Amino acid sequence: MIDHVSIGVSNMARAKAFYDAALAPLGLEPVMPVEIGGRLVGVGYGTGQKPVFWIQLPVNGRPASFGNGAHIAFNAQTRAAVDAFYLAALDQGGVEDGSPGLRSEYHPNYYAAFVRDADGSKIEAVCHSAE
Repeated sequence: MIDHVSIGVSNMARAKAFYDAALAPLGLEPVMPVEIGGRLVGVGYGTGQKPVFWIQLPVNGRPASFGNGAHIAFNAQTRAAVDAFYLAALDQGGVEDGSPGLRSEYHPNYYAAFVRDADGSKIEAVCHSAE
């Protein structure tokens, strides 16, 4: 079982604004900020007190990067939440990488949207329920 997922970001303020907005429609909120020397270096998102997704400045000080072909998918309870995720992400400067819609090649009710954040990380919101 996976405990959490973390991605590197190059600008914490920009990334936090992006993920705060994009993940809110999916029910995820910042639950654990991490500061070192008064500088915000990481934020954990989740429900309650348990973070399941993290954004962080790379510990080694090198630029953040994301693997080609990799992405992170967040579960959405409704198709409307997928749409709201997509619009919020674009409003925060995200780049469209697959507009909201059915992806029936996966299964008949696979409704998803894909965006990239400012560091190129590809994130998806997916609803598996029929309308």
